Amino acid sequence: MKRKKNKNVGLIGKFLPYYKPYGGVMAFDLFCAALTTICELVLPMVVRTITNAASSENLAALTPTLIFGIGGMYVLLRIIDTAANYFMTSIGHIMGTKIETDMRRDLFSHLQKLSFSYYDNTKVGTLMSRMTTDLFDVTEFAHHCPEEFFIAGVKIIGAFILLCTINVPLTLIIFSVIPLILAFSIFFRRRMRSNFRESRKQIGELNSQIEDSLLGIRVTRSFSREDEEKRKFGEGNCEYLRIKSERYRIMGAFHSSTRLFDGLMYIIVVVAGALFMMGIGNLPTITPPDYIAYLMFVSTLLTSIRRIVEFSEQFQQGISGIERFQEIMETEPEIQDIQGATNLCDVKGHVEFCDVSFRYETETKNVLTHLDLDVAPGENIALVGPSGGGKTTLCSLIPRFYEVSSGKILVDGKDIREVTMHSLRSCIGVVAQDVYLFSGSVRENIAYGKVDATDEEIEAAAKMAGAHEFISTLPDGYNTYVGERGVKLSGGQKQRISIARLFLKNPPILILDEATSALDNESERLVQQSLEKLAEGRTTFTIAHRLTTIRNADRILVLTENGIEESGTHQELIAKGGIYSELYALYSTL
Repeated sequence: MKRKKNKNVGLIGKFLPYYKPYGGVMAFDLFCAALTTICELVLPMVVRTITNAASSENLAALTPTLIFGIGGMYVLLRIIDTAANYFMTSIGHIMGTKIETDMRRDLFSHLQKLSFSYYDNTKVGTLMSRMTTDLFDVTEFAHHCPEEFFIAGVKIIGAFILLCTINVPLTLIIFSVIPLILAFSIFFRRRMRSNFRESRKQIGELNSQIEDSLLGIRVTRSFSREDEEKRKFGEGNCEYLRIKSERYRIMGAFHSSTRLFDGLMYIIVVVAGALFMMGIGNLPTITPPDYIAYLMFVSTLLTSIRRIVEFSEQFQQGISGIERFQEIMETEPEIQDIQGATNLCDVKGHVEFCDVSFRYETETKNVLTHLDLDVAPGENIALVGPSGGGKTTLCSLIPRFYEVSSGKILVDGKDIREVTMHSLRSCIGVVAQDVYLFSGSVRENIAYGKVDATDEEIEAAAKMAGAHEFISTLPDGYNTYVGERGVKLSGGQKQRISIARLFLKNPPILILDEATSALDNESERLVQQSLEKLAEGRTTFTIAHRLTTIRNADRILVLTENGIEESGTHQELIAKGGIYSELYALYSTL
């Protein structure tokens, strides 16, 4: 239990810096909370004062002046309470929302830094859940946590002091029950936290499953697998139902216990208070007005304790959200700029692999082993070979999407680990088989290569990519909405837009990863023409399965699990009659 308590304290300690920009708002919010608490503590004393005056032997003590004076004072307090409550409800919640916004900004910024290997092992739906549902719970926690505990503390301490001025023994009897209530609260809170953590994990899994199913809806329908998708979703949905049902059983036991303690507190006051009115030995007696005030104070105390008990659910949701937030924030990017990293400037495109070996984190076998390769500026290199030979891996190492296990890669003689990733990746352009277009217009997607590009520059890039003609026929031209992931465009059209994006970026090093393998013959011809134009004067790495597209490469490398087994031009490798010759002959017969 001590470990869990320390863990909670540690999580809250890491969360506290988010309050710093809003310290003034938080302080005024707690001041308003104190004002609302005073109103609740004053009412029992008001009733006691009037009842004392009415029950005194001299009834003349209960005068209109006293009644209206106390009434006016209480009305004034209530007006103050109303204003304070407005601030707490509106400005306080806005402060919580601002903290949520700051956390979401930091989380998104951190996700941008994480390495590809993190995304290889993490579901996007889970990350989306952490950025939305989890952080919303943190918002409620950020506002209500200090407020609720502060109000409860003021009420309990204030009530204790005021009740001690009336009757110390009865006050001690009443407050001896509070630790028992808190012990039960802690017991159930631990169970709820475990449930909330399980619930958060399952809702992330459910979000991932929904995303996966909806993005693959065309595949699902083409294979008539709707029933299977419903079955898988049903299993996840039922598991979430089980977890939430368990939560409500815990909450039911929690709230039922609270009601039992409510009744116990009331009966203690009723019975013990009645005995004190009768007079027990030398103990101080209690008057009827004091007895009524005690009952009202106990009602206030129970309301406060009940709010803390009910807040335990929100507290656990908030702590769970902070915990999951910290899990991501404490995940260090595997690939980072070293201290003192310099910018890579005036890149010519000379790329060298020096004794490079690489294996993925989850694998035990190397994908590349002691590989050496020297690519001159402007040279067009083609990579061919069987799947799993390391072609895509080799190209992914150049922009440091993954880090080499040993050896080094040089660009213009500089170790890429000693230059900033931003400057390195700014000089590299990638055209992949699976083109990703962002939801937005054609113009916005092309301009992604250069955010400050003019309309003239965008159109010029589109013309060089062979995309201007088909873009002009779209309903709104360059302003046409492409749909999610470019769903409204054909494969060839999407590919040419991605090429236009690179023409705009104008990088000296180019990586073409099976850029035409998923296209029909006509689209392939058009895209290939665009790629050839794009590759002119640039250091180019081309991964291709369609060997006819790389016959004009300056050098063709046959990459297998044994490394670079063959190297040469198309004519040299055909004449050699080795692996490339066999692959080309096989392709030609298809």
